[in-house]
Amino acid sequence: MKNYKQIEINLNRNTNEIEKNIIFEINNSFSKDDFYMENGGDKIIFNLKLLDLDKLKTKLKELNAGEVFNKLIEKIENIKSYGIKSGKRLYVDYNKERKVKDRKQKVKDRGIYYYAQDNEFSKKNNEIPKTFENKIICGDSEEVLKKLPDNCIDLVFTSPPYNFGLDYENYKDGTKWDDYFNKLLRVFKECIRVVKYGGRIVVNVQPLYSDYIPIHHIISDFFMKNKMIWRNEILWEKNNYNAKYTAWGSWKSPSNPYLKYTWEFLEVFSKGDLKHTGESKNADITGDEFKSWVLAKWSVAPERKMKDYGHPAMFPENLADRTLKLFSFQGDIILDPFNGVGTTTAVAKKTGRRYLGIDTSKEYCKKAEDRLKLT
Repeated sequence: MKNYKQIEINLNRNTNEIEKNIIFEINNSFSKDDFYMENGGDKIIFNLKLLDLDKLKTKLKELNAGEVFNKLIEKIENIKSYGIKSGKRLYVDYNKERKVKDRKQKVKDRGIYYYAQDNEFSKKNNEIPKTFENKIICGDSEEVLKKLPDNCIDLVFTSPPYNFGLDYENYKDGTKWDDYFNKLLRVFKECIRVVKYGGRIVVNVQPLYSDYIPIHHIISDFFMKNKMIWRNEILWEKNNYNAKYTAWGSWKSPSNPYLKYTWEFLEVFSKGDLKHTGESKNADITGDEFKSWVLAKWSVAPERKMKDYGHPAMFPENLADRTLKLFSFQGDIILDPFNGVGTTTAVAKKTGRRYLGIDTSKEYCKKAEDRLKLT
């Protein structure tokens, strides 16, 4: 039985005919390579390797399975350690990777996030003023954020203008790189100030490969120089959405090949501490979501309704949903200083979080407000 994790349900009696039939039906409905049930006389034995828990629940419901099988599901759900494989829970051999002995001590000896250790961040967090809570504000983010107190935002999630030359409303995209970064980094400086001690900043960005500008590296360097802890880099795989080859560089030659990318980046930073405090009852991420999303490559289809909103560079709600659930609690205050047509604020409201969205475009702000009314 080394290849299976075994769960037993003791009956204090022999299995009845109904239970025997259910065991038979389950074994015929699912692959033995994933799991199977055994009649152990006075107990039911569940041999578990790989499991789509929702499908098993559905099948047991179809069979009108009783309390015994409810106990089985409860025991499975109480198993905290498992992997994810092809969308199923993997309970065997998911952690066979090589372990480092005395890992924690070795991390301490090397110096964890040494570049951020001598920060001067205040540990005193503040509440956001009510005049800014659950608001969409039309204005310059740098100026609006100056009106907020220090340490009042739990999570910043944003995607700044790409500077690709896209057709944003009321914003010239495609300025000189010095001008672009000077303004962007001033806004991010304010974001660092207003985010709480232990709060997070997540920036979705795509480098401009045609200009050879690694925006994600430049932004990460800025945050680290400002004593933020670099904690994650997530690859947002867009499933070949951008792999439309119109130029190959040096065709079939190493002279100057031009590489194409099918993903964007989410750069994730913490202020002062990796731990963001909150009550466990306000965590709304499921076990399966957590297991899947901590793998730092997210396959999420791009937004398909950009024409409906009149915005050239929206990220999908799924991306915001994952980010908010993984890095914030319900009730937290979420800021998007480049809110556009309001994807971040709409998802914040849907998931029980407070929000503040800022954008320079009156048209986009109106659309963001309209989305909130429908949420």
